[in-house]
Amino acid sequence: MNNQAQLYQRIAPDVKLGQRVKIFAFTNLYGCEIGDDVKIGTFVEIQKGARIGNRCKISSHTFICEGVVLEDEVFIGHSVTFINDRFPRSTSAAGRLQTEADWECVPTMVKRGASIGSGATILCGVTIGEGAIVGAGSVVTKDVHCRAIVAGNPARFLRHVAA
Repeated sequence: MNNQAQLYQRIAPDVKLGQRVKIFAFTNLYGCEIGDDVKIGTFVEIQKGARIGNRCKISSHTFICEGVVLEDEVFIGHSVTFINDRFPRSTSAAGRLQTEADWECVPTMVKRGASIGSGATILCGVTIGEGAIVGAGSVVTKDVHCRAIVAGNPARFLRHVAA
């Protein structure tokens, strides 16, 4: 990576980076774990507590929040958004700004070899099964079974991945 590209990255010292990780410009990584041979595109944010397995590809403009785990060999398309809060609010009932103490981080799991198409939104608390495919633009609101293909809003089962 050249010095110019490094100027446009924010990688906090608490990030655990694996070997041979490729990180492109305008990324923001903090408090996360990144496995070996991972490719992270431009304009990606990965928050604290997120874990990325080995040989994953995370395309540009993607947001991976706290509580998300990607196992090995997961593909994330462009502009995919993960959500970790079931009831997001700016303020408490008393009207003060919420802090981390005011909400519960709900984890999300993406199993080995799954693929998530561009523009998908993944709600918290779901598991996307091994080898599953989520169609572009889908909104995943419930678990996706292993090797299932889902699409739509909300995402619905279409068929299984051909063997």
